[in-house]
Amino acid sequence: MSAPLLSLKEIRKSFGENEVLKGVSLDVKAGEVVSIIGASGSGKSTFLRSINALEMPQSGFMEFEDMSFDFRQESRFFPSQAQLQTLRARVGMVFQSYNLWPHMTVLENVIHAPIKLLKMPRRQAIEEAEALLSRIGLLEKRDSYPSRLSGGQQQRVAIVRALAMKPRLMLFDEVTSALDPELVHEVLVLMASLASEGMTMLLVTHEIAFARDVSSRVLFFDKGVISEAGSPDILRHPESERLKQFLHRILHDQVGHSISNDSDRGVQA
Repeated sequence: MSAPLLSLKEIRKSFGENEVLKGVSLDVKAGEVVSIIGASGSGKSTFLRSINALEMPQSGFMEFEDMSFDFRQESRFFPSQAQLQTLRARVGMVFQSYNLWPHMTVLENVIHAPIKLLKMPRRQAIEEAEALLSRIGLLEKRDSYPSRLSGGQQQRVAIVRALAMKPRLMLFDEVTSALDPELVHEVLVLMASLASEGMTMLLVTHEIAFARDVSSRVLFFDKGVISEAGSPDILRHPESERLKQFLHRILHDQVGHSISNDSDRGVQA
């Protein structure tokens, strides 16, 4: 059996006296799509951000490709700044708030990191960026500033900006939660396309149908631990009462939100 692309062991993270991650372990193989679901405050986003050390764990171990980290401060394997820079160059991350640079055009947003971090020639960076923008149907927006784009367009550019670094792993942290429902679909289509092409992905999401359709595995976080995990079938047939309650609430909220939006548009629900 092939070794995992990513291996995390006993990851712990606290904010003051609040222990958000209570010894979480996970192996992810190349090409897997792992969806992470759970209530607000369950630790899922903190766990995702721990993978590229945007939130530095207090303890635990991580292996990614040829890199090994021990997150105990006293360990000689505690990650250096140079190692973290290498890690973040290999691991793309997209956030719910887009995080595009407002003073840069779409094209400048996409080419900035490949030129600065990968030392890619500017002409090559532009060619590759234009190919990516063409793929998502936004090449004509190459000279526009983010403020001139819709939320869905901004999020797709944010994904393309991460892809321009040729990452081995992509992390998505609730990337559709800030979007109007009408704009969610165009972002999910792009993510599904990446999954079908074999991109290794971890995503925190409340889009249950999407997680069910594209995931290799689903993890349910509850109170800082992985409470239930398995194939996407656990979304149809959850074992624990806690996951049943969570899914019922999420699906009820999504149906109610859909009816509310239909009503706002004058559609009979």
